Amino acid sequence: MTERLRVQDLSVHFRSERREVQVVHDLSFTLEAGRTLALVGESGSGKSVTSLALMGLLPPPPQSRTTGSALLEGRDGADLLGIPESRRRRLRGDRIAMIFQEPLTSLNPVHSVGAQLVEAIRSHRSVSRRAAWDRAEELLDEVGIPEPAARLASFPHELSGGMRQRVMIAIALALEPDVLIADEPTTALDVTVQAQILDLLRRVQERTGMAMLFITHDFGVVADIAHRTVVMYAGRMVEAGPTEDILRRPLMPYTSGLMASVPLLETAGTGRSELATIDGFVPDPAAPPAGCAFHPRCAHNRPGRCDVPPIAVEAPAPDRSIRCARWRELAEEVR
Repeated sequence: MTERLRVQDLSVHFRSERREVQVVHDLSFTLEAGRTLALVGESGSGKSVTSLALMGLLPPPPQSRTTGSALLEGRDGADLLGIPESRRRRLRGDRIAMIFQEPLTSLNPVHSVGAQLVEAIRSHRSVSRRAAWDRAEELLDEVGIPEPAARLASFPHELSGGMRQRVMIAIALALEPDVLIADEPTTALDVTVQAQILDLLRRVQERTGMAMLFITHDFGVVADIAHRTVVMYAGRMVEAGPTEDILRRPLMPYTSGLMASVPLLETAGTGRSELATIDGFVPDPAAPPAGCAFHPRCAHNRPGRCDVPPIAVEAPAPDRSIRCARWRELAEEVR
C-alpha cells in the first residue's frame, strides 16, 4: 500500500495561565492510499486536537506547542508539523483536507454555497470563475445534492443538516486531496442520512484512492467504514490494529466498554448485547492518574499494577498494539 501520511510521536501541549498541559502523547499511525483509519474515543480523548494539529489549525505558539512529525508522502513529502505556515496553507485544501463536525458553523453564513466552492477551487487552481462555477456544480451533483445548479445560489442556513454536510464534503473534495480528515461528520445526522454520507465517502475513496482519517466516538460507524482503528484515551493510544480484529477480540477494557455502548453491536470481547455505559469521565489532562489513565474507571483495575507508571505499549500480534498492564490475563479470561 502507498503511504499518504506517516504520523510519528505526535504530541500536543497547551499553555494555561500557570503551566503547560500535554493533551496528546506520542501518537503514531500511518494513512494508506484507498484505506480508512478510524480514531476512536470519548470526547476529551484528544481526537479532534490531533486532527487540528495535522491541519495546522491549533493556536500559534506560545498558546500551543506541537512536536513529532507528520510526513505527507508523494509529490510533496512535507512534514506538516515542521513547514512554514505559508507552505502549509498551499497544502491545506489541496493535498490534505478536512470535513468539520458542525457544517453550520464551518460554512460562511454570508456567502452562497457556490461562492464558497469557487473560492476553494480558485485558491489553489488557476482557472476562470466560469470554469470554477461549472466545477462547483459538478461537485454538488457528485455528492448527491438535487438540482445542483439551483443550490449553488443557496446560503448555508437554507439547507438541511444533511445537505450542509454534503456541501462540506464537496468543498473538502474539490481538489481531490491525497488525505481527507473527517471529524465526526455524521454525529448530528439521523441514521438514514448518516448511512448515505458514509456510502458517499466510500465511493469517493474508491474513485480517487484518497487516504482517510475518520474521527468518531461510535464503534458502529467504525465497523461500517474503517480498515484500521486506533483507540485513544486521555490523549494516548490504548489499542490499535485491523478493525475486524479489534471488533472480534478487543484486548483493552476501554475498547470493550466503547463497543458495549453501541446498540446491537455484539462482540465476543464484551460478552453482552445490551446497551452499557462506562462509569466516570475522561480525566483532566492537567491532572492525569498515575499509570494507566483509564484505571480509575476500569472494572479490571489492579492496585499496584495498573496505577504504576509506565504502562508500556506491547504487540500481541504483528499488527496489533495495546497499552494495558493486564491485557494478557484478560485475554486468557475471554478465551
